[in-house]
Amino acid sequence: MLFSEYMDEWLYGKDGYYKNFKAIGKAGDFYTAVSTSSFFGASIANYFYGLLKDGKADRDGWLIEIGAHQGYLLCDMIQWLYTCDPSLAKTLNFAIVERQPEVQKAQLAYIKERFGDDITITHFDDISEVEVDYAFVVSNEIFDAFPCQLLKDKQIATVTEHKIQWQDAPEDMLEWSKKHHLNQGEIAVGYEKFAQDIYNGIGKCDFVSFDYGEKYVRNDFSIRVYRSHQTYPLFDEELILSDSFGADDITYDVNFEHIAEAFEGVGFKQLHYETQARALIRFGLIDILDSFAKQTTKSRYLHEADKIKTLIAPTMMGDRFKMIHLVK
Repeated sequence: MLFSEYMDEWLYGKDGYYKNFKAIGKAGDFYTAVSTSSFFGASIANYFYGLLKDGKADRDGWLIEIGAHQGYLLCDMIQWLYTCDPSLAKTLNFAIVERQPEVQKAQLAYIKERFGDDITITHFDDISEVEVDYAFVVSNEIFDAFPCQLLKDKQIATVTEHKIQWQDAPEDMLEWSKKHHLNQGEIAVGYEKFAQDIYNGIGKCDFVSFDYGEKYVRNDFSIRVYRSHQTYPLFDEELILSDSFGADDITYDVNFEHIAEAFEGVGFKQLHYETQARALIRFGLIDILDSFAKQTTKSRYLHEADKIKTLIAPTMMGDRFKMIHLVK
């Protein structure tokens, strides 16, 4: 089978990595910005609130998270919106796009724990099911979990019995790689359909997404396997694919130029592309932290400030992660 099919089965198949709820943080395989600090979600919500105040977003529209894990990000956003304007909890609609039933159950349990019966969440199995007039759609680290093809010397990877082999690449892929000056590396599969589904189903949309990567190709393989905070390049001689298949996370650096191209190709416009640090600061992260400092103890403030350094420090998540805001 093609490597993209193998990766899709690895992550989303019957015994796939994302079939069940996965712990994130020290007890899991990796960290995310969401698991680092609730101020990540508060900052994005603050940005959304600014759009609402300026009349650029609809108060009776939808706030939708794609790939919400346990639901921390969406809940942190709802909490901050309620702080800014309690009436928004009644006028806005909230939803999560999640295909795995087991993960949906974990999300609903957590949301009930946070808000009781005050907040209703709608679940969509796929973004193609969403049909609304307006939505602020947010995602964190979803594009790196799209299956990808591996290209090297005009050949693509196939997998037989967990062994990677190579065959001649189809002409359309070679044309795409030539256009993007890619000789070796990953080519994500599914961005175009994903963008088209959002465009078709949402009348007016703000799509804000965070992920790790760049707006250019590296001409090298970044694809790797995560296991208990340890990283193994896919072609590492010590990595046995049959052992990691479905048990460990597999990911790669995102090509943001490909994302922008896919969305702009169906009618979206790119409003912003910047580092996570610049985006969160522009969204009001520092002001939120200053406000928190006035309401808490010095020790709690310093503890939260230390976590925020992880989000914005150039040597940590600040520069490695990027934010893209696309609008329809």
